[in-house]
Amino acid sequence: MMKQKNVIPFLLFCLLSNICTAQKKPTLVKLPFSFPQENRTPMENTPVFFDSSLLLVSNYRPGGADAKGENAYLYIENLQNGIEVARFGKGHSFVSAYSEGKDIHVYALEFQNFGKIMKSSGINHFYSTDLKTWQQSVAISPVEGEHLFNSSVCKDDEGYLMAYESDKPVQFCFKFARSSDLKTWNKIEGLSFTGQNREYSACPVIRFFAPWYYVIYLHAPRTGHKGWISYVARSGDLRSWELSPFNPILEADKGEGINNSDVDLIEIDGKTYLFYATGDQETWGTARVALYDGSMKHFFESCFPPHYSFEKLSAIE
Repeated sequence: MMKQKNVIPFLLFCLLSNICTAQKKPTLVKLPFSFPQENRTPMENTPVFFDSSLLLVSNYRPGGADAKGENAYLYIENLQNGIEVARFGKGHSFVSAYSEGKDIHVYALEFQNFGKIMKSSGINHFYSTDLKTWQQSVAISPVEGEHLFNSSVCKDDEGYLMAYESDKPVQFCFKFARSSDLKTWNKIEGLSFTGQNREYSACPVIRFFAPWYYVIYLHAPRTGHKGWISYVARSGDLRSWELSPFNPILEADKGEGINNSDVDLIEIDGKTYLFYATGDQETWGTARVALYDGSMKHFFESCFPPHYSFEKLSAIE
């Protein structure tokens, strides 16, 4: 039997042990493979379930900084057998997707030239029920002098929310829009996520687990870390945000160049898979996958441990 005088120290030890355990950085295991580069170099992509199949929605954009829209297109592969099941969206890139029921929705930037003299029309919406016939409409148009890039969509208590990347007011940042049907989108005015110091905040992926919105986004190189790194942030209202104390959540390892970017996520059988891009941000890149052994909700929650103070930032312009 434990002596009375030892009970309090023992209980204190247990409490502190539980807190320390809760504050450990969530473990991401990078799976030992990448997607082949022979024919296409996948960067932006979104894994989705559609019609009982696990699909990867991707884009082909050859030429790097000199890419031309005439050479770009969107495509979808069945991840279970490697077969391409759809090709569409000529002249589009920076793809994302959202699937619900018997519908699949794809969002991508329409562009003519990429790089120093960029000419783009904005983010378009593609909709299909069979992966063969696609309807196309405008989702987000840029304002004068603005260029758009990546996008991500999630469902929340008010309908659907999109985070979309822009080069205004900061190159790069992201803004928000709402929709009730995934087709017609209304911008949320007055909000721009520009990090803590109006800094590079690119290619967001957004998810909602009440009461929190979570984003993983790309942060510019930082002293003590290797190249472009992925950060996690959360907000209860899209205005005030908190940064995870475990940032960066992803950074380049050996063989991955100087980049871990363009994250997207999917939960399968209670495990979370993070698809992300590697490379040198200029001449080469490919997609890889990291595994979190738990639900997506638990992954995001574990990035913000209890009994912890978080760095704050505001998205209000």
